[in-house]
Amino acid sequence: MFPLRDVNPTVTSPWVTVALIALNLGVFLGIQVPSSNQAALLLERAAIACEVTTGAPISLQEVTSGRCDAAALDPVVPDKDIRLSVLTSLFLHGGLAHVLFNMWFLWIFGNNVEEAFGSIWYLLLYMAGGVAATGAFVLANPTSTVPLVGASGAVAVALGAYAVLFPSHRLLTLVGWIPLPLPASLFLAVWFVAQFALVGTNIAWEAHAAGFVFGALVALLFRQRLLARVERLHPPTPAWP
Repeated sequence: MFPLRDVNPTVTSPWVTVALIALNLGVFLGIQVPSSNQAALLLERAAIACEVTTGAPISLQEVTSGRCDAAALDPVVPDKDIRLSVLTSLFLHGGLAHVLFNMWFLWIFGNNVEEAFGSIWYLLLYMAGGVAATGAFVLANPTSTVPLVGASGAVAVALGAYAVLFPSHRLLTLVGWIPLPLPASLFLAVWFVAQFALVGTNIAWEAHAAGFVFGALVALLFRQRLLARVERLHPPTPAWP
């Protein structure tokens, strides 16, 4: 299933969502695509579970063997800021399809979530959720030496919040080649369950699932306040006598 659009108009300008999309595309097209050594770029800028777990930059031996060893020598990037890499990895992607899919989902779901939270709180939700998603992946794979890239975990935060706030809104969805209007709750439930089918692949499904749960829990915690804000922005149309 692939979402084409949602029937959930906004009255505010989603400038944070647009800025995040522009930043992700800018990093991919302006930094990743021109790079002559993609592997080196990811080792330098992406979050790596082994580094987060040990607090030390990954070594050449660890990269070669795929084994995390805190006592290993010859770090690939000796001065790497490991904490900062948790943030920068949210704006790196594994390829054109990866970044386009992420940004399309962010555009469809992010604008409504941004309107509900307000731009500043939405930005904080996105970044905090992305970090939490990365943390969940690290907890599940503490010895992984593979760079973790992509905004998928942060984008999943918007999906989780949308599921709580707007479950009955319709999504025009491609099911096979047939466009069908589905409730957001159904589409997002299928999306969430489908993440567990990715177990054993090189896709960080743990980050996706954790990001979704993070967004859903935060939205659930403030649901009444957020929906009241949306109602103030969308007053009911007066009925003619």
